[in-house]
Amino acid sequence: GATIVKLNAAGTKLWSKTVLQKDAEGRERIHRRHFEVCVFSALANELRSGDVAVVGAEQFADYRDQLLPWSECEPLVPEYCRQLGIPATARELVNVMHGRLSQTSLLTDQGYLENGQVVIGDDGIPVLKRHKAKEATSSAKALETAILQRMRERSVIEILCDTSHWTGWTRHFGPLSGSDAKIDQPTARYIATSFTYGCNLGPAQAARHFRGAITAHMLSFVNRRHIDANKLAAACRDIINSYAGLQLPKFWGDSKSAAADGTKYDLYDENLLASYHIRYGGSGGIAYHHVSDTYIALFSHFIPCGVWEAVYIIDGLLKNTSDIQPDTVHADTQGQSLPVFGLSYFFGIKLMPRIRNWHDYSFYSANDDDRFEHIGALFKQTIDWDLIEAHWKDLMQVVLSIKAGKIAASTLLRKLGNYSRKNRLYNAFKELGAAVRTIFLLQYISDRELREKITATTNKVESYNGYAKFFFFGGEGVIAENDPVEQEKAVKYNDLVANAVIFYNVVEQTKIIRKLIKEGWKVTKEDVAVLSPYITSHVKRFGDYLIEAEIIPDPYEGDLPIAA
Repeated sequence: GATIVKLNAAGTKLWSKTVLQKDAEGRERIHRRHFEVCVFSALANELRSGDVAVVGAEQFADYRDQLLPWSECEPLVPEYCRQLGIPATARELVNVMHGRLSQTSLLTDQGYLENGQVVIGDDGIPVLKRHKAKEATSSAKALETAILQRMRERSVIEILCDTSHWTGWTRHFGPLSGSDAKIDQPTARYIATSFTYGCNLGPAQAARHFRGAITAHMLSFVNRRHIDANKLAAACRDIINSYAGLQLPKFWGDSKSAAADGTKYDLYDENLLASYHIRYGGSGGIAYHHVSDTYIALFSHFIPCGVWEAVYIIDGLLKNTSDIQPDTVHADTQGQSLPVFGLSYFFGIKLMPRIRNWHDYSFYSANDDDRFEHIGALFKQTIDWDLIEAHWKDLMQVVLSIKAGKIAASTLLRKLGNYSRKNRLYNAFKELGAAVRTIFLLQYISDRELREKITATTNKVESYNGYAKFFFFGGEGVIAENDPVEQEKAVKYNDLVANAVIFYNVVEQTKIIRKLIKEGWKVTKEDVAVLSPYITSHVKRFGDYLIEAEIIPDPYEGDLPIAA
């Protein structure tokens, strides 16, 4: 049975019903098991928020020890703020944000009657009218059909070979250690390895289809000793940079925005990273992609299912070193955290997620006494400007430490999650994020074109998730590796293959459009804007299967001479 110990101090109100019990004589006692559950639950929450740290730990160390000292940060502030065009003092920051929020609120109120797309109920919940998606014109459909009919059939390996010649992405692969021996025919073997792991075939299965040209051992060796996650990211960067120089993607976007979204990949259940995800339904891990508005994937993380995806929004843009550098990121419902909005502001990143359930959002006014004729019901709270000003130095110290690589944005944001209600840094980022998000929400309900652009860009990343999985066809789509390093590499291999096909498709589409124009087709910008590089009808994932019906096999024997 449970051990009962005498209560030395009064329990908290939250714990008392669970912990305190009365014995046969009516005296209050502590139920030890229940008390232990409450203690460890509180400890877990404190560890998550960073209010309790474990000395020498990796994930639960004191994040404040990783920050740059303020004496090193202070000289960097003026130039950093000048480059991003943000205020360089606490008072200036408060004045600028206060003015922006007041002005945006006033303009939204004045334009409410002319808006015609939003209705604000007495409960303060805005209701937006749905707009119908624009139908593709007959000429756009005809152009798309003509291109699809003219696309050459190619295998994935042939496409990888072509893109390797064009971009030289295999140049980044090589021995991880200077003592490792070089290999013969490195380009061919790097392409074969990228195909093997990018399509999730595995070395044993892939070697069977290479007809002895390369062994399973060699594929595994190249993956382990010549390729790591950083080299894969560099190879992807070569493809992205070459893609940025093409003209066709410029009809699809200006490369100034990207969308972030995650998709679940199945893992073996006996896996430290695998966990059950309620939203995706099932056990596995999340590949979190950042995809440009021009369709190319810029960066990816592989994260556990239980992690709040929004904490990786900033990481993806900061770690993206390609020529495509968006300053606006769109996300789905996972990108709504107030601290993320606050931190994004200090990096010059405009966070503009797609909004679905308005019951989950609060609008903050600039002043307690603000009064609006039409939109007053939206505002339920007021920004605490004094808190932002008081902790401005702490905010800048964190931002500059992240910029210097002392701490990852995702690591910090995990600490500043829903468990950090009393953490001063959390509350400061939350207040600034409340101001930034309210300005965005007011713009969102006022500008239909903005909503359409956000929807279109987030649709691209959702389409990319399915497109990448199309090439992850081996092993029933299950990542067989238990090593987190190999799991991360599996996602980056998959990105490499998907981006290579996207690049190839745009090159082919460009050739076909040029030929059509020479043949007399009238091709407009509007028709080209409807196209997409996410086409697969011409891609042969499984290679060629030869039927040699003229070869006569040996006759079969039906008898089985086994003694009884």
